[in-house]
Amino acid sequence: MGAGGNMSSPTTKNEQKKSHLERVPSSKPPFTLGDVKKAIPPHCFQRSLIRSFSYLIQDLILVSIFYYIANTSFRLLPSPLTYLAWPAYWIAQGCVCTGIWVIGHECGHHGFSDYQWVDDTVGFIFHSALLTPYFAWKHSHRRHHANTGSLENDEVYIPRFKSKLRWYYKYLNNPLGRVFVLAFTLTFAWPLYLMFNISGKKYERFACHYDPNSPIYSNREKLQIYISDAGVIAATYVLYHVAMTQGLTWVLCIYGVPLLIVNGFIVLITLMHHTHASLPHYDSSEWDYLRGALATVDRDYGVLNKVFHNVTDTHVLHHIFSYISHYHAMEATNAIKPLLGEYYQVDDTPILKAMWRDTKECIYVEKDEGSQGRGVYWYKNKL
Repeated sequence: MGAGGNMSSPTTKNEQKKSHLERVPSSKPPFTLGDVKKAIPPHCFQRSLIRSFSYLIQDLILVSIFYYIANTSFRLLPSPLTYLAWPAYWIAQGCVCTGIWVIGHECGHHGFSDYQWVDDTVGFIFHSALLTPYFAWKHSHRRHHANTGSLENDEVYIPRFKSKLRWYYKYLNNPLGRVFVLAFTLTFAWPLYLMFNISGKKYERFACHYDPNSPIYSNREKLQIYISDAGVIAATYVLYHVAMTQGLTWVLCIYGVPLLIVNGFIVLITLMHHTHASLPHYDSSEWDYLRGALATVDRDYGVLNKVFHNVTDTHVLHHIFSYISHYHAMEATNAIKPLLGEYYQVDDTPILKAMWRDTKECIYVEKDEGSQGRGVYWYKNKL
């Protein structure tokens, strides 16, 4: 099931489109985690400090160039052109900063170097600069990876049961409603998740990524949550002082709007990897780590795959072995595809079209009729 390739006839195209939504197997796979690891060339598990830094420096150079152009040249443009220049800057800067955020995410998985302190230092600095509490999200995200696809224990993007849908869902199940939901989700979901655990695992008491006493964290993780908070506070303090000298409008244009785009991409990327009609979810009677890790889908963001350091089109591999560096991820993905076979899911539908389709098709999960008590649940949309 390839991501594109040479499709020589309309029939082949139709078969390819059909395969995107064809359910992956939910039974226990005939291979083990050890088998998957053996299929990957050993060098793919090696992390290069120099190579990892080269990608980070490349992104920082682009950020600096975009900033220099916006800060020095846009004021010289005639008024009509500024209305084109600023959106171009916001999009370009937002995309590259998303790549930097992805590198910070890789640090959280210990995929940046062989040195945990280096990974945590780099991740802490650059996630804090993007107002993400590095250690807090690192720990909750690790639990997501440990429990992907589990209806009881996954940390985020846990689908709703039909019986748990709010009364207003039937009024949003239309084109206008979906536009509203998507706009709200891409704009506000990330900060709401960090502050109030919206869309996260349900705990018996209030859960928040900024609270060291949050039920998300163990006692030994408390100190790092304080450190995460200090990083975000320090970044906010710097922004406040810049706003006092340069003006709030300047900060919003140079930093604020690109940050909104970063936040939107964080939500879009993670949402689209775990929301697909072909993917199962499991209750505790059926879930295991490997089946949960396989319950995700690789997507195609075009040229942005490279800008986002291939986190988008190698996500299945990432959930199996999250510590593989992004520059080895494509080779490792190609190596495991023959072994995974029909258990591997990829969807190369253009991402905006896929977003619209999957938010329409994937509203809640329930068992199939006649599933004889198996704890396997599938996305459905009939209200």
